[in-house]
Amino acid sequence: MEIGIDSFAMLLPDSETGMLQSAVDRMEAVLAEVELADQVGLDVFGMGEHHRENALDSAPAVILAAAAARTKTIRLTSAVAVLSAADPVRVFQEFATLDLISRGRTEIVVGRGSSVDAYPLFGFDLRDYDALFLEKLELLLKIREEPKIKWQGRFRPPLNGEGVFPRPHQSTLPVWLGVGGTPESFIRAGTLGLPLMVAIIGGSFERFRPLVELYRRAWDAAGHPPEGKRVGVHALGFVGDTDEAARNAFFPGWFQMFTDAGKERGWAPPTRAQFEQMCGPQGAFAVGSPATVAAKVLHADRALGGVSRFTFQMSTAALETEAMRGSIELLGTDVAPLVRGRDLD
Repeated sequence: MEIGIDSFAMLLPDSETGMLQSAVDRMEAVLAEVELADQVGLDVFGMGEHHRENALDSAPAVILAAAAARTKTIRLTSAVAVLSAADPVRVFQEFATLDLISRGRTEIVVGRGSSVDAYPLFGFDLRDYDALFLEKLELLLKIREEPKIKWQGRFRPPLNGEGVFPRPHQSTLPVWLGVGGTPESFIRAGTLGLPLMVAIIGGSFERFRPLVELYRRAWDAAGHPPEGKRVGVHALGFVGDTDEAARNAFFPGWFQMFTDAGKERGWAPPTRAQFEQMCGPQGAFAVGSPATVAAKVLHADRALGGVSRFTFQMSTAALETEAMRGSIELLGTDVAPLVRGRDLD
């Protein structure tokens, strides 16, 4: 199993002063985090995409390009690229360029996004939410196969063989489909023969098993080669020397993020009791000591019938700089070997 981290490059207010971090300092910290992840042997680093005041990841390919220049082996990916609100031609060009800079370490995880900020910003109607994604995914996959295509759609001017360049270093740029809880999305990924990245930010891993099985059945029904069928998990996680240390470092940022999200979406305020439950054996948070976190990752693997990649979203602990660096180091030096050792059993 591949182990990695995802970042939203979040700006969080200090819990005591209420002051936001400097954007310059936070960006430097993000690049230092991916550099450390590379040094400790993690497999993948993902950068999200948001278009709001408290996040610095509106241009993920730019951040990943800076990370490529500071790393050697770690794979670099979006997490996710909001394809519905973007031009697939530009998305392909940006990530193909990143693939050249990184010498073939680039991937794209595409999705519709968990927030809708990008849609009005770029002039798209939310009533076209599904149609936008379907059309743009189709175009991205066509461009991936051929540089010069003839294509016409509803949301973008037609292509008449002009040519989309540069081409990536890899013969085929990997494209994953990022999904939440919509059954049709799981089926779509299997039908198209795309690796699946499942965002699990609450509840339990077990409740996603029927959806993952929809993906696997759709894959088999479409006749795709079995070796390409891959399931990834994106989950909230953090590693500390002890369970208590990890939870105390992660909770304040998690509480702030979900309090803010709750105000926007009409959710009830989160509680420490909810957080502790999610960190427990049946919850979907991989927060704790190396042994606890490794056990949670392996639990997810069993619950979902096999996981190829597990990435940790730990941006909510961004204010705890030393704890964040310690978490990344423990993830690479302690958790990953424990998980990989079990992979060989």
